[in-house]
Amino acid sequence: MDVIEPVAKGEFGGDVLHRVVGPAGQPCGAILWESKRTKNWSQGWLGKLRGDQRAAKADIALMVSEALPPGVETFDLVDGVYVAHPKCAIPIAIMLRQSLIELANSRLAQDGQATKMEQVYGYLTGPRFRHRVEAIVEKFSDMQEDLAKERKATTRLWAKREAQIQVVIEATVGMYGDLQGIAGKVMQEIEGLDVLAIEASWPETE
Repeated sequence: MDVIEPVAKGEFGGDVLHRVVGPAGQPCGAILWESKRTKNWSQGWLGKLRGDQRAAKADIALMVSEALPPGVETFDLVDGVYVAHPKCAIPIAIMLRQSLIELANSRLAQDGQATKMEQVYGYLTGPRFRHRVEAIVEKFSDMQEDLAKERKATTRLWAKREAQIQVVIEATVGMYGDLQGIAGKVMQEIEGLDVLAIEASWPETE
């Protein structure tokens, strides 16, 4: 199980240090997270986070920000730091985590051929990783759009059903009232119909 450590004040920067643990319980690396909630991007953030990454001995630095560098729409590797919009932070984090696990396994099989950081940098800056993340982000965005459409459709369906139920209640209560007017006291009371009559007379509220 991964370990998520909030960064205490007075230590290195960043918000959270994410220690990745492999299926066999082996440590596979660390991701230093930092989030920004400002409207304007500052290029100085990258240099500071790189320094914090070295201090934390993290393999990857990931900055999540609504304000992105010029030319970046959702995510990119900018000056050695991954920068991502909040809407795609989750799929990118999943890919980064899995990449660290794969690289750790590869390092065990190829010990001595390359350093860990060289492997991480080579893979994460290559086209294979980028294509994977782009595909995930695209599908993730499609899923969010589909969910929003389904939510709207369900809300409309509920409103339609409520209107139909209201018509049935009003018709039933009205018919019973007509029969009571004809039969008088001979007409037996129907349990629960009074409650329906009260509900039918209430104005609709949001």
